[in-house]
Amino acid sequence: MTPNPALLKSIEKLDYRVTVGDVAAQAGLELNFAQQGLLALASEAGGHLQVAESGDMVFLFPPNFRSILRNKYWKLRFKEFLSKIWLVLFYLIRISFGIILGLSILLLLISIAVIVIAISSQRNDNDSGGGDWGGSSGSSGNGGGFSIFPGDFFWFFYPSYGYDSPRNRSHKSSQGRGDRSGQLNFLEAIFSFLFGDGNPNFDLEERRWQQIAAVIQNQGGAIAASQLLPYLDNPTPLSVANEDHENFNEDYILPVLSRFNGYPQVSEAGDIIYAFPELQVTAKQRKPQAVAAYLKEKRVLFSEATSGQVLAASGLGGFNLILALVLGSLIRDPSLVAQLGSFIVFVHSIYGLLLGYALAFLGIPLIRYFVIQSRNRRIEARNSHRQAKAQWLIEADATLQRKIGFARQFAAEKVITKADLAYTTEQDMLEQEAERSDKIDEEWRKRFESK
Repeated sequence: MTPNPALLKSIEKLDYRVTVGDVAAQAGLELNFAQQGLLALASEAGGHLQVAESGDMVFLFPPNFRSILRNKYWKLRFKEFLSKIWLVLFYLIRISFGIILGLSILLLLISIAVIVIAISSQRNDNDSGGGDWGGSSGSSGNGGGFSIFPGDFFWFFYPSYGYDSPRNRSHKSSQGRGDRSGQLNFLEAIFSFLFGDGNPNFDLEERRWQQIAAVIQNQGGAIAASQLLPYLDNPTPLSVANEDHENFNEDYILPVLSRFNGYPQVSEAGDIIYAFPELQVTAKQRKPQAVAAYLKEKRVLFSEATSGQVLAASGLGGFNLILALVLGSLIRDPSLVAQLGSFIVFVHSIYGLLLGYALAFLGIPLIRYFVIQSRNRRIEARNSHRQAKAQWLIEADATLQRKIGFARQFAAEKVITKADLAYTTEQDMLEQEAERSDKIDEEWRKRFESK
């Protein structure tokens, strides 16, 4: 069995003593799943089960339960090892695109330089009475045949001027490999420019259920369905709810009831609210949790690289494309390529890859830019809809206020302390029975004295 990572994190955040409701709310897990996971984890990680006289269960875990699991499961150790290897491999993959860009530019520059020098040399040879490409030079002692002048090919280098500085600056100001809180180094910025930095809302569903559970717990475990609207993607427009609140379809609450074992309560006035008894049970006194007014999706950024890094990356990409096009115009003649040596022949054979990489380097970010704009418009629309629901709750009408007031009648919080325990796996059964007997005797003695 491989424990759910969210389950492990929740136990640590809740200080190793938890109820099923605590974990379900903290991690946003289904109650049945959380209960099964806690039971299995307690068995495998040396945890203890505490049962209150009310029948409610509390799970107590040792602070080093992760170490116990790692020592017990070779699969966990192997997975942990693979995750470290993958971090290194993924970093190498990320920086490889910048390295390939640099190699492409270098290869193109060298190829163009070789061809231009050869052309310049042939021109000088012809001016001195020399023969063809394969013939001997008419004036072998003419040193001017291999002279390099700015007018010959230096103009090919001019577009790259200035891009070296931002690159060096980005390397110097980088605050660590893969550290998203700091500036990316330039090779990482290249990958970010090409492919972005992943989905910023990868944990949206986790955050959604965490916030829903927090709202329920803050309300004492009983709510009106409308109080969860700002955290759901209910397609019903608010105008329908405002105009016909009594007949407002509350089917959207069904997944919440299923996940957290809730059930409806109906008032004499016909108002329906929902109670979640298992979220009312906790292992320690709880303060109201800070919850956002509505579930807010994050906008997708084009890149986490700085504007200077993006400009440098696009500039280098453009420079690479120009070099590829220039080289293509110089190697159109196969006979010329054959006479320039094996290096140029090799470059000619991979020219399609060089040109394709140069086009893709600029084409992929361009396409991605328009896709991101479309995604962000949809994100903003959903955020605006949920924000409107939150505002609608603030301006609640009399019907909604009556529902919320009815829900408060079922609000409660049950904190299980050591005094409430009837049984725990930490102690021997006989010792517990003796303590329980003493406890009962003490209670009867107090009752007798009070009379």
